Amino acid sequence: MPTTNPRIGVTVLVVALAIALGAGAWYGSQRAAPAGIQMDRGVSSTAAPEVIVVHVSGAVARPGLVTVPATGRVADAIAAAGGAVSRADLGALNLAAPLRDGDQIVVPEPGRAASSVVPANAGIDLNRSTAAELEALPGVGPVLAARIVTYRESNGPYETVEDLLDVGGIGEAKLAGMRDAIAVP
Repeated sequence: MPTTNPRIGVTVLVVALAIALGAGAWYGSQRAAPAGIQMDRGVSSTAAPEVIVVHVSGAVARPGLVTVPATGRVADAIAAAGGAVSRADLGALNLAAPLRDGDQIVVPEPGRAASSVVPANAGIDLNRSTAAELEALPGVGPVLAARIVTYRESNGPYETVEDLLDVGGIGEAKLAGMRDAIAVP
């Protein structure tokens, strides 16, 4: 029967232990962080606001300015204003309509005119309008309206009116002609 060197056995054991510990460390780094610990995924170059302020008026418990998440909907704003009163005509509103900072939500009573969301500034909303609605802008036809929508879908919402300069077919002169008809994002 061959004899084995005890040093070889210890060496093999140490190597096996090192491999096991290394594999365990690698596996642990691939798993999600434990609850309550947030992994840093880098810094975003386009930090969006986390909350917005909107004005809720009409048939709500506490009309006035409310703060809602930036992804909030009309229903969220009404809830933040204490909810609708019993005489409110919620059927006249699109409760799922998205909000943006500075909007006004008017909650009507039955028989009164409804205006779900009144934009902070009048004009065509670059981030919500369809291609057909964008054609109402001066100098914008079906092709350019489609480019405006395609750019928004590919690059995210417009942050300033000047972002339109990145859309093919819009230069300084064309932008100047349509600027007053645009709701500033």
